[in-house]
Amino acid sequence: MAFNTDKNLYTVIFAAMMVVVVGSLLAFMASSLESRIKENERFEKQQNILYAMGVNENVDKGGVEFVPTDIVEGEFEKYIVDQLVIKGDSILEDNEAYLIDMKRQLARISKGETPRLPLFVGEKDGEQLYIIPMYGKGLWDAIWGFIALDKNMVVQGVFFDHKGETPGLGANINQRYFMDDFTGETIMQDTRYAGISVAKGNNDPLNERKDDNKVDALAGATITGDGVSAMIKQSVDLYKDYLDGIREN
Repeated sequence: MAFNTDKNLYTVIFAAMMVVVVGSLLAFMASSLESRIKENERFEKQQNILYAMGVNENVDKGGVEFVPTDIVEGEFEKYIVDQLVIKGDSILEDNEAYLIDMKRQLARISKGETPRLPLFVGEKDGEQLYIIPMYGKGLWDAIWGFIALDKNMVVQGVFFDHKGETPGLGANINQRYFMDDFTGETIMQDTRYAGISVAKGNNDPLNERKDDNKVDALAGATITGDGVSAMIKQSVDLYKDYLDGIREN
């Protein structure tokens, strides 16, 4: 039987069939790849945490090179000696603390609930480091990262990333030249947790002043830089009770 392809009914039926077929294929692919996607997300988080504490494959001044995926789990177990979850006055060990979603925990705070705050204790070159996850808002969408501190509250490294900042401007927060500027800065100002500000007119292009709580801003990315500053300050404040304990010991 021949179909009259000029009729509107034929077009509607054909479109509906295509929706069903394509939708089924996409659902099948999403289902079959779900475990692989989650595994890659786990590896990425481990790579980001290790990068912040200076465990990476950087070989020159330009690139951002992570620990390779095929060895990252072993390196994570080697360098991260403790994974903790801070909930109110309780501090518990949790070997999957790195999977806690900071966006959800910040949402719990906004609803007046007690958050579960992950914190990672790393050890590198005989020194203990404390790695704090961060989550905030940039110009267009979410920004996030990790900051690694020593017992004196001096930054030993950071990692930043974003969902949709402007290419060539705010998107550069995940570039090496910007992230390296944070290393050596202190988050303390006297006894106060001041964080680190991304500052315009800092007049310190080589970032030689490490006690001013400032790094140079990215050109043309003021709002993203402000978002990074706010994210660091908010994150440090969340953990200040725990950090007080480190400083007193």
